[in-house]
Amino acid sequence: MHGQVPAVQPEEIPAELSEGALLDVRENDEWLAGHAPGAVHIPMNEVPERLDEIPEVDQLYVICRSGGRSSKVTAYLNAAGWDAVNVERGMNGWSAAGRPVVADDPDADPYVL
Repeated sequence: MHGQVPAVQPEEIPAELSEGALLDVRENDEWLAGHAPGAVHIPMNEVPERLDEIPEVDQLYVICRSGGRSSKVTAYLNAAGWDAVNVERGMNGWSAAGRPVVADDPDADPYVL
């Protein structure tokens, strides 16, 4: 892919996202520790086999821990026809910006791993 991967800062993402608009490509242990509410989880290495599970949304935001993996997935998805944008600084930036983080275990304190 030529040129820059489209990117956005966590603070610039709308507070209300359409269902499935945030794709988390981190590993399972990272997801279990804490993730954005409503995010779809498909680890980076599983994305090519699970394209049919990626919701069809007007704008797809792709997130990982710090922005590296999600940048690669964003480039891949855009080449495959999606309108995807990388979330700069990833879940680290998401959390630092005060955006909500949840864990699947209701007794656990969510955190970014």
